[in-house]
Amino acid sequence: THTEREREKHAAFCPPVSLTPPKLEPKTATAMTEEYEVKQSLLEKLNAGQGLDGISKDLIEQHFGLYKGYVANMNALRKELAEGREAGASGPQVADRRRRFGFEYNGVVLHELYFANMTPGGSRPSSTVVELIEKQFGSFEKWEADFKATGATRGVGWAVLYMDPTTGALNNHFVELHENGNVSGFQPILIMDVWEHAYILDQGAAGRPKYIEAFLKNIDWVVVEERFVN
Repeated sequence: THTEREREKHAAFCPPVSLTPPKLEPKTATAMTEEYEVKQSLLEKLNAGQGLDGISKDLIEQHFGLYKGYVANMNALRKELAEGREAGASGPQVADRRRRFGFEYNGVVLHELYFANMTPGGSRPSSTVVELIEKQFGSFEKWEADFKATGATRGVGWAVLYMDPTTGALNNHFVELHENGNVSGFQPILIMDVWEHAYILDQGAAGRPKYIEAFLKNIDWVVVEERFVN
C-alpha cells in the first residue's frame, strides 16, 4: 500500500480534480480561442528536492521547455483555425494546419501525462495495481519486461500502457511521433517518452536502455492508480 507521505506529496502538486461537470455556456469565437496554459506545477514536482533518480534536472528543464513549445504551437494553430473558419478559409493550407494541430495537441497531452506519472524517488505500486497487471500479463515482472521492450521499439515516440475501458484489458502500445498508434477511447495508464530528447543529454544517443531503467525507478504509482480508478 502507498504511504501517507507519498499521497501527501502527490496532493501538494496535483490537487484533486472535480468530477462535477462544468456548466456549459454558449461559446463565442473569442472564448473558443482562449489560450491553453502551461502546467508549471508539473515541473515543480519533478524538480523537488534532489529531483529524479537518473534523470537530471537540466534535462527535465530542457524537456519542459519543449513541452512549452507544443503548448505555444497548439494555441497558435487553434487561433489560426478559428479565424479561418470565421473567414471561410479552405484548401491545402487549412488541411495541413488541421493535421499539424492534432500533432501539437497530442504533444501537449502526452507530455503532461508523462511528467505527471513521475516523481522524485518513485513510489511502490499498490496491491490493487499489481493484481490488475498480473491478471493481464501473468506477473508484474512480465509486464515490466514487455513495457521495456515496447519502449525499445525502433523509432521516435512513446510507450503507453493502455486500458480498454469496454473490457478492462491492458496492453502496452508504441505510439509513433505523437499520434500514430493512439487507440481512440482507450485510457492511458502509464506514459513513457522515448524521443531522443528525453534522454540524450544524460545518456547519449544510444542511451535509451539506461533511460528506461531510470524512468521505471521514478514512476509515481499513486498517479497510475488514479488513472485505473478514473
